[in-house]
Amino acid sequence: MENGNRIGIIGDGQLGRMLTIDAKRLGFEVTVQGPTSNSPTRQVGAEQIIADFKDGNATRELAQRSDYLTVETEHVDTLALFELSANGARVNPSPETLRVVQDKFAQKLLLKNAGIPTARFREISNYKDILEAAKDFRYPFLLKSRFGAYDGRGNRVVKTKKDIDDALITFKVQDLYAEAFVDFQKELAIMMARSTSGDIAAYPVTETIQKNNICHMVLAPARIDYRTNDQAQELAKDTMEVLKGAGVFGIEMFLTKSGRVLINEIAPRVHNSGHLTMDACITPQFEQQIRAIAGMPLGDPEMRDRGAAVMVNILGDRQGKAQLKGLSDVFLEVPNAHVHIYGKEETKPQRKMGHITVIANSLEEAIKNAELARSLISI
Repeated sequence: MENGNRIGIIGDGQLGRMLTIDAKRLGFEVTVQGPTSNSPTRQVGAEQIIADFKDGNATRELAQRSDYLTVETEHVDTLALFELSANGARVNPSPETLRVVQDKFAQKLLLKNAGIPTARFREISNYKDILEAAKDFRYPFLLKSRFGAYDGRGNRVVKTKKDIDDALITFKVQDLYAEAFVDFQKELAIMMARSTSGDIAAYPVTETIQKNNICHMVLAPARIDYRTNDQAQELAKDTMEVLKGAGVFGIEMFLTKSGRVLINEIAPRVHNSGHLTMDACITPQFEQQIRAIAGMPLGDPEMRDRGAAVMVNILGDRQGKAQLKGLSDVFLEVPNAHVHIYGKEETKPQRKMGHITVIANSLEEAIKNAELARSLISI
């Protein structure tokens, strides 16, 4: 290829795996950085540097073996990426965006300063600040970790003063910020993509359903009216204006009971809420990421037909060696079910082990079939 065909990915999990599959299909060589010897990415043909995601020296080695450098996680060594970018490496998304998104309080400030609506929030420096937040927001409110949180880990709902004290047993007060509780009617998400030339592609608005703070199901199209759809799309475009670099971005939102759309969080990478694009959209999010960072035109993000798609996560429900059961039952009993298994050797409760996407003529049918498929399979 004109500007090289080597892609480096920081991360060796399921997102890296699905990126690798699409990159190799397009003719790219892939090297990843991650700590797991028989990782999901290595299983599908990626070369691997065995090292932690935050190992800056490993990231420098990865850059030497890559023409394009990207991430499957924001929890990386941004200092190394700033250095590499300054020396000419093609790093996307930008290290600046990754650094901001790593700190969820900084992320909120970025959005607020750009006039983008979010839940109300406050900086926390000491115990007194938490009590002030309780007065300001009233119970319940949220204490959130600024760094390293994902899938609900690091978030605490505070209903009483005792909940504050309990949270501080686990978390350092200076690592937290406070956020007002949003009484939402739905959670929404949009996958957005930007090419190196600045072109933007917006995927359909999806509706996400959480269980135990982890994404359980994603519905496309979302069950919202045209006004809400337009509001969400405009907010996503405004959010892209404050994010730098090329690639795919997952933008999570709340739809409040008053009909207002608020930005919740940003993921500067391919995202769980976009997995259904693999089977339901003309251009999967993983192919779109490769196109975006490698200077190619973006693909069509629209759904392939006028039907509906539902993605349901396959989570582990026990501790031990992964053993896939029920796959044949899914294929026998559920029409238009697409099963994706991530190749993780060990399963544990709430661990993402795979997902199923079901295509149907209506959302009701797709939801029913996705729930059936999920009930038949375990790993």
